[in-house]
Amino acid sequence: MNTLRIATRESALALWQAEHVAARLRAAHPGLAVELVPMTTRGDQVLDRPLAAIGGKGLFLKELEVAMLEDRADLAVHSCKDVPMELESGFAIGAILERADPADAFVSNDFARLDELPQGACVGTSSLRRQALLRALRPDLELTDLRGNVNTRLAKLDEGRYAAIILACAGLERLGLGARVRARLVAPTWVPAVAQGAIAIEQRLGDNRVADLVGVLDDPDTRRCVEAERAMNLALHGSCHVPVAGFCTETEQGLELLGLVGDPASGRLVRAGAVAMDGESSVDLGKRVAAMLFERGAGELLAAHAG
Repeated sequence: MNTLRIATRESALALWQAEHVAARLRAAHPGLAVELVPMTTRGDQVLDRPLAAIGGKGLFLKELEVAMLEDRADLAVHSCKDVPMELESGFAIGAILERADPADAFVSNDFARLDELPQGACVGTSSLRRQALLRALRPDLELTDLRGNVNTRLAKLDEGRYAAIILACAGLERLGLGARVRARLVAPTWVPAVAQGAIAIEQRLGDNRVADLVGVLDDPDTRRCVEAERAMNLALHGSCHVPVAGFCTETEQGLELLGLVGDPASGRLVRAGAVAMDGESSVDLGKRVAAMLFERGAGELLAAHAG
């Protein structure tokens, strides 16, 4: 009973995040033994097709959830942006750690910024959100799918297959690769993925022992912001099948949420933003921004990708 088992994907970034959570748990609970249970998910195995075409980001969670159900693990650690807006029955988010850098990274060996890329340059990313933003800012670029872990993607860049690729700053920094970031792509012009930069701990619903142990790692400010972003995404029925972005911050006026829905084919972007009203919850703020996006035409873009 003094041991916690963490289910994790086997990629370098996933292992870093799981080790980070394990170290935090050991520090918070002296005497607690924490073990990693690494495994490969279907999302890691199938790399020759876009993620949306094989079932979405939930594929990164399924095997880890099965391990918890079969009592081979007590919890799972995820990049929060990979966690579906609605969890499978029987699971809950026990903690969301303090968010790291939420920005996307422009990574290139030859160019310092996105606007320096030559006409028709090839940029690698499989994210529909990133493709929509790139298409809006640089309609001349050739956008090509790029799957795999961080090191695999960087290797393909270094082989000369791309003029640039887009990755998450947080992932690069966690792997000690922050020097590869040539420019940060930041809001409000460039809106990150919902919950980007945050780490989530998933557990079995009703497992009070695990809830008590991991609850000390929960960061209330990050949770409020992530809850607003995820509530917006849920109201939009967003997933990796549709290009949705959201970014919430704590300001002097209260929570401020930016939302975006885009079209990777045309580069059309629909934007909305709002500051929480007095007494308005983070979830209600997310729903309100989603309604604003629908009012501005987001439904048409979402419907085009929902199938």
